[in-house]
Amino acid sequence: MRFPGRRKHKHYFPVHERDPLLHRAGVSAPETKIHVVGIDQTLVDIDARVPEELLARYELPRGGSTIIGSERAAQLYDELFEKKQISYEFAGGTVGNALHNYSLLSDDASILLGVMSDVIRVGTSGYRYISNTSSRVNLDHLQPVDGPIGRCFALVTPDGERTFAISSGKMNDLRPESIPANVFENAAALVISAYLMRGGPGEPMPEATLRAVSLAKERGVPVVLTLGTRFIIADRPEFWRSFISENVDVLAMNEEEAEALTGFADPLLACERALDWADLVLCTSGPTGLYLAGYTEDSVKRATRYPLLPGAIPEFNRYEFSRPMLQKRCDKAVKVFAHIAPYHGGPERITSANGAGDAALAALLHDMSANRYHRARVPTSAKHVREFLTYSSMSQVCRYANRVSYEVLIQSSPRLTRGLPEREEGLNDEAYWAM
Repeated sequence: MRFPGRRKHKHYFPVHERDPLLHRAGVSAPETKIHVVGIDQTLVDIDARVPEELLARYELPRGGSTIIGSERAAQLYDELFEKKQISYEFAGGTVGNALHNYSLLSDDASILLGVMSDVIRVGTSGYRYISNTSSRVNLDHLQPVDGPIGRCFALVTPDGERTFAISSGKMNDLRPESIPANVFENAAALVISAYLMRGGPGEPMPEATLRAVSLAKERGVPVVLTLGTRFIIADRPEFWRSFISENVDVLAMNEEEAEALTGFADPLLACERALDWADLVLCTSGPTGLYLAGYTEDSVKRATRYPLLPGAIPEFNRYEFSRPMLQKRCDKAVKVFAHIAPYHGGPERITSANGAGDAALAALLHDMSANRYHRARVPTSAKHVREFLTYSSMSQVCRYANRVSYEVLIQSSPRLTRGLPEREEGLNDEAYWAM
């Protein structure tokens, strides 16, 4: 499993060799396989640069996310293709993006649950989805369907605003019985999105999602929810607050979704409010950077060595060197916050911000799975005096998430096309993260 932070070696831990101390004592370290499970609407992202008038003609609310029928989707695609307005077509879906990035970063397995066209031909959406997904993402459990998967049009107007038009196809036809219980054994996390709970009449996706959440909770697997878009949250904020409180451990969102959920426009205050419902909160905030908020045990909190930051909560990053925990695992829980500004101030030119938040989430998932892996391999390590959620401090997770997000912002694809640059021998931590 690759390691993103302050280590001389390429991997978190020696995955092909026994621990040298255990080897000397004639004892083998336990065989451990850790993975991340995710449920997603399998779809292909179609990014296009369009004039404002196109949105009006297709009755698409600017900046919104609208479900459109197959006929209108075909008409829209034909127009974009004929006018050469399509920038790219890639496999998409917020959870699918996160799992692909996670497997690329960690060089380890993840399992995707969803649907896939039973018949796949070259050039179809199903073909593009599979060909753009990391081979480390296990697709063996996808449910076959008779029809196409989804298509998501990301229509970018000259001012940079993104408007989404989604043709669902069969992407919401995942049945509860297609969620196998055994995939949650040794899972580091279950990742779901708010989109999954917005099924239409007769669509089984919400029920399948709730079954997966139930199976994960029964096995002590953290449930991670990414909010998707502000319109879904603003439509039913009370529902989502209740859903998060009852089912979710880790929450990922951007500043607009955060405001729709909490009522606070300030990302820091929104993160603090979200801690009433979740145990760990990741909030990306565009040019402001990203925030991480969580709980830790008072007796093991660690003060930062960096300058204390001003904000709606004065000196909020005081204990950012702490590692987060589930609130229920703390004897005396304290709230801790971390923040980082955009890497290198952000790219000089952003082709598309689509997928940047998913990339940040993938970094967090990587660190969570590394913690689970190390705890299984070396349970007596001082790293596990408490049941922490991550292997690294909140400050280091922010730096990692920020770096991975930057890699997506400098390309067209919403998914990583390569891992982070390898650390050169002798390069210290500060120099590596400043590259």
